[in-house]
Amino acid sequence: MTIIIEGAGEVGSHLAKMLSSEANDITVIDCDEERLAKLGSSADVVTISGDLSSINVLKNAGVEDADLFIAVNPSTSQDINIVSALLAKKLGCKKVCARIDNEEFLSYENKYLFTEMGIDLMFYPERIAAGEIASLLKRTVSTETMDFARGKLQVAVFKLEDDSPIIDMKVAEFAAAVTFGSKFRVVAISRDDNTIMPKYDTKFKYHDLVYIITTREGIDPLMNFLGKSNIEIKNVMILGAGAIGEMVASNISKAVESVKVIDSDKQRCLEVSENTDDNVQVINGDGRDSDFLLEESIKDFDAFVAVTDNDEANILACVVAKRFGVERTIAEVENLEYIHLAEEMGVDAVINKKLITAGKIFKMTLSNKVRFVKYMSGTDAEILEYIVAPDSAITRNTLKDTDFPQNAIIGGIIRGNDYFIAVGDTRIEAYDRVAVFALPSAVKEVDKLFR
Repeated sequence: MTIIIEGAGEVGSHLAKMLSSEANDITVIDCDEERLAKLGSSADVVTISGDLSSINVLKNAGVEDADLFIAVNPSTSQDINIVSALLAKKLGCKKVCARIDNEEFLSYENKYLFTEMGIDLMFYPERIAAGEIASLLKRTVSTETMDFARGKLQVAVFKLEDDSPIIDMKVAEFAAAVTFGSKFRVVAISRDDNTIMPKYDTKFKYHDLVYIITTREGIDPLMNFLGKSNIEIKNVMILGAGAIGEMVASNISKAVESVKVIDSDKQRCLEVSENTDDNVQVINGDGRDSDFLLEESIKDFDAFVAVTDNDEANILACVVAKRFGVERTIAEVENLEYIHLAEEMGVDAVINKKLITAGKIFKMTLSNKVRFVKYMSGTDAEILEYIVAPDSAITRNTLKDTDFPQNAIIGGIIRGNDYFIAVGDTRIEAYDRVAVFALPSAVKEVDKLFR
């Protein structure tokens, strides 16, 4: 696939590296030669320096014959991204998408207008991140969650502490030890910066992040067996009054008793205070100062969310909050190398905008049978949901008789009103919705089976 990326910032560079590893032809356009040089030295991509909305630059990049154009430059206004995406489409590119920073554009009516003009996808990373955080505050037992078919199937992530009952237990023993074995499946294990696609004889180890898919009925028994329980979140403190902080406060304000937002920017505090509900208190101050946090009664809060633009500050603030007795901590961490560090330091959940955005865009490089793609923080595995085509290869045999890639696992299946966990004797049928967990090296092979 021929892909052109407009913008060599953090998101654009991450996408370029990820997509180039999938044997795509990638060209990156940016007006910052230093950023291009850095990217060119670390990824197999073609770089072009020039005006992001220049027709000549777009033509020089080969947009007329491109399969996908991604306008994701963060350092200019969203207008540039929209204009360049529209130009790319008019010049002949098959699919285009654009990063935006205005929620107004994502309303149903406005999205339709942009679709009519030719933009296939608009995405607002900060909004998606805020939604993820709101979900994590609802199901507090897991470091990350995801629902299929309105919760009929659920993915939960559990960190194994030293008192976990499954440490040194094999996956097969885990399944046999509980009475609801048919209602869940271990689909991935993250250990020491590596992702393991588990086999029956794989043993669980201390500090593993275990990714499990289960049915709606299986989630509570699973939690009980693992000694986990949900924390009731009534009071939330948010460090950072940027776009994500404001949206999180707005999203959860009606579901909790109180929200306190802290930021060092006085003007931004005033803006957020005006834009949020009465139970959202906005405080101007340095949230990195532990004495200040004590003065703001951090010990009385059930959850602490750190979403400043500084990864180190977010991680350390969550560590401090944990020491003060806050039960649930969530940090936005943009440096991928810091994600495991944050988890090792005791942060309960980590949000990364690049990974969230990557899943949205990566879907556009696969067959149209993929409903969505998501990257789970802390693992290299991708979660894909397919709608099965009537004549696809995956329908011809039972799963145990299918030549399925080793680095991929089928987790669960939704068939009409029925839903169940996949096993070896399962036979996938046309129009099933199937949840697949795969390492990047296996995605293309998996995609072929569902075409």
